[in-house]
This record gives sequence, structure tokens and C-alpha cells, in this order.
Amino acid sequence: MDHRQQRVALNDGHSMPVLGFGTAVPEKVPVSEALVATKLAIDAGFRHIDSAYLYEVEEEVGLAIRSKIADGTVKREDIFYTTKLWPTFSRPELVQHSLEMSLNKLQLDYVDLFLIHFPMPLQPGDQIIPRDENGKLLFETVDLCDTWEAMEKCKEAGLAKSIGVSNFNRRQLEMILNKPGLKYKPVCNQVECHPYLNQRKLLDFCKSKGIVLVAYGVLGTQRYKNWVDDKSPFLLDDPVLGAMAKKYNRTAALISIRYLLQCGIVALAKSFNEKRIKENMQVFEFQLTPEDMKTLDGLNRNFRYVTADRIAGHPEYPYSDEY
Repeated sequence: MDHRQQRVALNDGHSMPVLGFGTAVPEKVPVSEALVATKLAIDAGFRHIDSAYLYEVEEEVGLAIRSKIADGTVKREDIFYTTKLWPTFSRPELVQHSLEMSLNKLQLDYVDLFLIHFPMPLQPGDQIIPRDENGKLLFETVDLCDTWEAMEKCKEAGLAKSIGVSNFNRRQLEMILNKPGLKYKPVCNQVECHPYLNQRKLLDFCKSKGIVLVAYGVLGTQRYKNWVDDKSPFLLDDPVLGAMAKKYNRTAALISIRYLLQCGIVALAKSFNEKRIKENMQVFEFQLTPEDMKTLDGLNRNFRYVTADRIAGHPEYPYSDEY
């Protein structure tokens, strides 16, 4: 099977490529790199592009997609594009406005997937993390079920083909699933996931509800200031991954991505290095044995790189629950 056709069915009749390209630009990397890297990714065979309002690169990513459509590399329908609703737009009346802002930056007519980025409504305004003069986080008392209804309207308006969530725990997912008058279930839940945090319980729950688990941070994530502890272990330096990489004559990164794909998880791989972008497409060229999958299961230590401590004081902070 051609790797570009490896897709997973979504519960609304659409489908999503199982390997995606992440576009959050690390600090000290110019935003223009998102344009270059997205073009390289499309040339390498990536058809699933993941971005967000938060990343502040949608103009560059949109330009990359449009230029690859213009030069005949892809058609718009070949690309699966995801954007996300930041918590400061959680009020129902701001949801479509947020999506329209993204579409305007992208210069696209629709997105393939629109996600609630975090289940923690914050007060609207210009600040990404709004705080008062004493540094106290400014929550917003919005019912996420109302936010979800506004997401459903974006789908019905044709602005988003599919809708889902990100960073939701089981309880928060159930709140949406049990909502009276629910029209559309979330198609996916995008969460941090890698061999140190394999999300087995959340994965099993999502599978039981027909919700696809999408993984970010699959390579142990970059050291984003304010989001990730500098002292975190480097996943790709793990000796077990190293030994397995040697065995299969692949990189530790490819072993990590392949592990997730074989668990039935959609993986978002991010790199701004041309060699690695191309290399990551090799994930479809080999398979891990059941024994090696079991060995990798054993690496799980429920270790989270992106703890989102900046918003940990929020009553809906998702990582306080077991899963």
C-alpha cells in the first residue's frame, strides 16, 4: 500500500492520514522555517499537516500548502489540515470567528479538522495566557458543551469537515459524549503520547467510543520555554530505543513513531531538518515484531513532557485525573 493511502476512518465518514507533520516552531527558530519545512514535508509525502492558532505560523503554512497546490504537487483534497481553537475563544460566539481568522491567514476555504485545543476556557483578549495584575490566571466560566455546539455549527457551515478535541481526559470527553442533543461526536482526541507516556487507558477508552487518538510529542518533544522542563529526559537517548534502532537499521525516532502507529495511534512527527523529514516517511517500510512491541510497552512511565504548568491552576486542568 502506498504510504499516502494509509489512513484511519473517522466516526463522521471522513478519514485521516495516520502520519502527520507538526508545525509548532521552537523558539529561536524563525517563523519562516514553517514555510520551508511544510513545503519539504509535502514534497517528502506528508499529506496531514497539523497547526494551531497558538503556533502563529498559519500564514506561512497556508502559503506552503497553496504553493504546492499551485505547482501541481498536490490538490487541496489531498491535504488533511488541522487547526485548533485556543481557550481564549471558548465562548460560543467566538468559536466561528476564531476559525475564520485561521482560514483568512491560511487563505483556504475550509479546514479538514478543527479541535478544541485545551479543555480550559480562558478570558478572551489579546493575551495567550490571560492574567490579572497579580499574575493570577483569568478563567472563563464557559460550559464546554456550549463551545462544542459552536464547533458543530462550524462543521455544518462547511468551514471544518471534522471536529474534535485535544488534551481532554476521560471525564471531559464523557461530558461531551453525554451532552443532550449531541449532533457529532469528537472524531479524535489529540494528546501527548510516546513510549514514556503510552496513554494505554485513554487509548482503550477512546477506541471503545470510536474516537481516534492522535499523538503529539512522539519524539519526546522540544524544550519549549514555559511549557517543558529543561531537565526532562531525552526520549530518543533511551538505550532500549537505541538497541531497537540498531536491530532494524533505523533511527530511534522511527522506532518511536512506528510503535505508536502499530498501537493504532495517529502520529504527528515534527522536524525542521530536511534529512529527518524525509527519513520519517520510512516508518511505512518496516514493522516491529509483537515481542518488540511488548518491550516498548515496558518503557511506559507515565512521564509527561508538556505539563502546561502555566495553566495548572485552572479548575478544568486535564492532567489531575488518572487519564
